[in-house]
Amino acid sequence: MSRNEEYGRKAHMLIPAGAHTYSRTDEVFPGNAPRVIERSKGVYTWDVDGNEYIDYGMACRSVTVGYDYDRISAAAIRQIHNGNTATKASKIEVEAAEVMCNLFPWVDMVKFAKNGSTVTTAATKLARAYTGKKYIVRCAEHFFFSYDDWFIGSTVMNAGIPREIQDLTLLFHFNDIDSVKNLFEQYKGEIAALIMEPCDTEEPVDNFLQEVRKLCTEYGVIYILDEMITGFRWDLQGACKYYGVEPDMVTFGKGMANGFSVAALGGKREIMELGGLTPGKERVFLVSTTHGAEMSSLGALVETVDVYKQLNVTDHIWAMGKRLVNGLRNIAKEYSLQEYFYIEGAECSPNFVICDKERKASLEYRTVFLQEMIKSGILMPCIAIAYQHTEKEIDRTLDAARNAMKIYSNALNGNVRDFVEGNVIKPVFRRFN
Repeated sequence: MSRNEEYGRKAHMLIPAGAHTYSRTDEVFPGNAPRVIERSKGVYTWDVDGNEYIDYGMACRSVTVGYDYDRISAAAIRQIHNGNTATKASKIEVEAAEVMCNLFPWVDMVKFAKNGSTVTTAATKLARAYTGKKYIVRCAEHFFFSYDDWFIGSTVMNAGIPREIQDLTLLFHFNDIDSVKNLFEQYKGEIAALIMEPCDTEEPVDNFLQEVRKLCTEYGVIYILDEMITGFRWDLQGACKYYGVEPDMVTFGKGMANGFSVAALGGKREIMELGGLTPGKERVFLVSTTHGAEMSSLGALVETVDVYKQLNVTDHIWAMGKRLVNGLRNIAKEYSLQEYFYIEGAECSPNFVICDKERKASLEYRTVFLQEMIKSGILMPCIAIAYQHTEKEIDRTLDAARNAMKIYSNALNGNVRDFVEGNVIKPVFRRFN
């Protein structure tokens, strides 16, 4: 038995689903993917059997500079030696808050936590407290906002969530301004907040973000932009800066500390201070966590922002993304597969779609392509470019993609099941296992 098999078996015995994030579980990877990772450095990762991969998952998109980037790791270690936590607010806690408020003009105050679910849920709570309204409107096409009931209750995995809670979340469609306006009219005076990502696999068109901003202002709805993925990737100041839109509240996580565990809720003072200590105000229990302001993570955050400024990290991410996207498109064209394999979304965070014979997105054919990439040492559940992805890694990836595209082409011309060597990739959100 390999160590991958040994540790993989133990993981499923000891941890529900075998991992602490559904997007890290075996079922969302091809059967030949590594079961358990031992270490990572830069943009390379090694499994417990010592196999090396160029990584494009980058820890669920949370590492945007590179694993164990020396300056950032050293900054975190310094804070560990300062105690890593404290009985009162720490010096680095104040400094990190100042960095965030100075970086984003639409952020007057900030609250830190350990994961994105905590801060998006806190944003919805604040919106309800501020407006006195009950409904939350969220984008139907955007994959994930929180593991809490207000979001999960609106998905197919709503087991364990009362219908009364499910009914409080309403869905609109991205780039469909009429779907927003219709909800605002139907539930006029009852909607507390609208939450969405500025961009996912589909970019905003026809000033969609700005038009939503106008409607939120007109109807008295709090506008929350979730920059968990877009923040620190589209631009140092996020997709809000890139697309030119100002939210009432904004949430961050993932890349803000290069993989260290920290998330943030920022927003306008008049909203955020509801979670404060203003005399005479009704108290709102916002976010109160023992480890939310862990000093090592906040030290990493401050250093990450400095690294971004000095090295123009987001410019590099865009450039390498463009190189990879152009290369993949050219390879697909070589095999006359451009209508079956195509790229969508922004080049700093591209999404590749792999289709079946009817030109419909297919998990079976995606499995074939990704398993062949893994054989060449490329781990690519998604494309999350980091600063330490260079032309060398991109070109090696394209060499692997050329071979994988050949096998994919053969599968299109044959029976795809003959090419799948293990399990077929499954989506996270489905009602039954």
